Amino acid sequence: MREIYADNSATTKVSPAVLEKMLPYFSEVYGNPSSLYRVGGKAKIALENARENIAKNLGAARASEIYFTSGGSESDNWAIKGVARAMKKRGKTHIITSKFEHHAVLHTCEALEREGFEVTYLDVYENGIVRPEDVENAIKDTTALVSIMYANNEIGTVQPIPEIGAICKKHGVVFHTDAVQAAGYVKIDVAKQNIDLLSMTAHKIHGPKGCGLLYVRRGVPIQNLVDGGAQERGRRAGTENVAGIIGLDAALQYAVDTMDERCANIRALRDRLIDSLLQIERSRLNGDRERRLPNNINMCFEGIEGESLLLKLDLNGISASSGSACTSGSLDPSHVLLAIGLPHEIAHGSLRLSFDESISGEDIDYIAKVVPEVVGYLRNMSPLWEKIKKEEKGE
Repeated sequence: MREIYADNSATTKVSPAVLEKMLPYFSEVYGNPSSLYRVGGKAKIALENARENIAKNLGAARASEIYFTSGGSESDNWAIKGVARAMKKRGKTHIITSKFEHHAVLHTCEALEREGFEVTYLDVYENGIVRPEDVENAIKDTTALVSIMYANNEIGTVQPIPEIGAICKKHGVVFHTDAVQAAGYVKIDVAKQNIDLLSMTAHKIHGPKGCGLLYVRRGVPIQNLVDGGAQERGRRAGTENVAGIIGLDAALQYAVDTMDERCANIRALRDRLIDSLLQIERSRLNGDRERRLPNNINMCFEGIEGESLLLKLDLNGISASSGSACTSGSLDPSHVLLAIGLPHEIAHGSLRLSFDESISGEDIDYIAKVVPEVVGYLRNMSPLWEKIKKEEKGE
């Protein structure tokens, strides 16, 4: 049986090239980069070289604007809580975000609401795109921060980040974007796109888990999230994950160097599969077809449950998901699909396929063959599908 991993939005395997660069920092260059002796000094040099290279690849003006974290969720928490609490002293207690952000953003905003902050959750409409004019209309004198994700983690829609960044700059509002899914698949330039804070993580781009970063433009007011040491210029205490940071640097460099050709190849195969799956009766593609990540497909099939679909696909050697890996244990329909207007009964039957450069035409053909078979099998057992068909006939 063919084995196809089609859940790269959840995580990716560490590439051999990235692993090779990481290995010496586990057992050879193992020193604490905060130490003064040579063993620590070697680790410090490697750490700062990686920081400088990452800054260049993100368009940051200074290496000192890159802060290393444990991953995307920590970076999102730090960006939003850190800026909100710092700006509260200036009477700025209003935050703007969207209804379909990752839960690392939504739950952080909900936590701040319990502290007395006001949060505006913007609509994203059927195409899954935040409208820049909605952002501008929501800004008021007390607005401290706008946080809009670069690309949605479930339906893959890419947001108008440069336009939103320009609006925030015009109004003097701090702008944060969660680029966890976008990094490595879209061109990011934090300076040109007026991004003040950006979150990303290594494990979405063939780097290691447990290592991410927060870009903080110089001059942005932000409180510390972790106190206790002088690491990361006193802002994020804790001994740095040197091996992970080396892996993050290597993974991002490869992603940037290969982006155009790699994404074009993935996009062509993805579009071929979308066309095939849309031939299934009562199927729909979720989110804008053009303004989406090149490796993302998110579809709904009426009359079935997403969990059953995933289990049957797994039995056929296809690893996929119904949405965010962070909520995969939940029985509730995706908040993202509800935000774009899908009713509960349709949102329950969702499928997310996300690819990397290893996907082949033969893999795509296999998925195109198996998914309709599984959907048909499940519909034959579904009372809901039977009801849908009876309603079609007017019974």
